[in-house]
Amino acid sequence: MEPLRYSDLAELPAVVDIVTAARALGLSRTYAYQLAKNNQFPCKVIRIGNCYRVPTAALLDLLER
Repeated sequence: MEPLRYSDLAELPAVVDIVTAARALGLSRTYAYQLAKNNQFPCKVIRIGNCYRVPTAALLDLLER
């Protein structure tokens, strides 16, 4: 999985899927799902049924630290 470039981050919608958030953080897809399932993902995750969504604002806040 190719990581996101900084320019890609500026174009993200308000909420992204867990795979996109994992790419931004340099995590593997499997590890990202494992962290989300165990409530250990490094930023806010919203679970909608079987889907995980990450608010882009929370993701960008984490990356700016």
